[in-house]
Amino acid sequence: MKRTADSAQDIVDLDTRFGIAGAARVVSGNNGLAKVVVSAPDSQGEIYLHGAHVTSWVRKSTGDVLYVSPSSLWEDGGAIRGGVPVSFPWFADKANDPAAPAHGFVRTKAWQLDSIKIDGAAVTVSLFTESDEETRKWWPFDFRVVCRATFGIQLKIELTVTNPGTLPFSFEEALHAYFRVGNAETGFVRGLEATEFIDKTDQHTIKTQSGDLRIKSETDSVYLNTQHQLELFDPVLERRITIQKQNSYTTVVWNPWAEKSCLMGDLGADRWKDFVCLETSNVSPFAVKLNPGQQHTLAAVVEANLLAGSLLPNSAETEPNKYL
Repeated sequence: MKRTADSAQDIVDLDTRFGIAGAARVVSGNNGLAKVVVSAPDSQGEIYLHGAHVTSWVRKSTGDVLYVSPSSLWEDGGAIRGGVPVSFPWFADKANDPAAPAHGFVRTKAWQLDSIKIDGAAVTVSLFTESDEETRKWWPFDFRVVCRATFGIQLKIELTVTNPGTLPFSFEEALHAYFRVGNAETGFVRGLEATEFIDKTDQHTIKTQSGDLRIKSETDSVYLNTQHQLELFDPVLERRITIQKQNSYTTVVWNPWAEKSCLMGDLGADRWKDFVCLETSNVSPFAVKLNPGQQHTLAAVVEANLLAGSLLPNSAETEPNKYL
């Protein structure tokens, strides 16, 4: 049974309990789903309780840094297309279980609002979800996951996984960020040079990145052992987005390109041009193992700055995408 809306009274009660005048409200969002709307001195933001899903971060100087599809579905059992979905406890399809939900089950789950706090010039929203009868149908372990989103001059998203059970477990995780760009074909990524990656569009072949990463075809790549800062340059919008990763050893880069975009009912033709996904993650050989009582925190810190055209890297001086 699909949920079409959160209870209006529940939303009012949450706002009464957690809302902060002038800084954060709990309101009814798309399709009646509850969301927290944040207003900080230098930015605004939104996070849905559905999936603990950040759907907007607007810097006053640069506009919205995230992309959400106008055709996105806003319903129980489905993921929001865009923003920053949370993948846990597996990434992509679950091994040996094609019926399991892609990217795990927490991105389509109703999370609980834990707190909203003012932190200097920023506002932090914390949500959590835990194992229950439904999650154990797909994954037999006890867990608790906390997502903290801090909206300010930076956007910081932290994902903390705790093992409260008696058995160790391994999991994959990702903050599947869709970054808004003027044109995916002209934007490019720096920080992955000389990095090995798994090319999932080419039979999972291991390759090595040479030069700037450019989107020239369908892209679905897992960059391995990456911990350093990444930069997404956008000549059309004349801005640079930087992503600092914490406790993240893989970076996933994804764009469906034209053919797949047309086949995705919650995306649509030509909308692949509007975003590039750069995902702070621990997947594939870098899955995380937690023993009973342990916890692990993954974080992404995002900044966005406008650049004058003369300060953008000269694309004519950068190498095209080449693989060794």
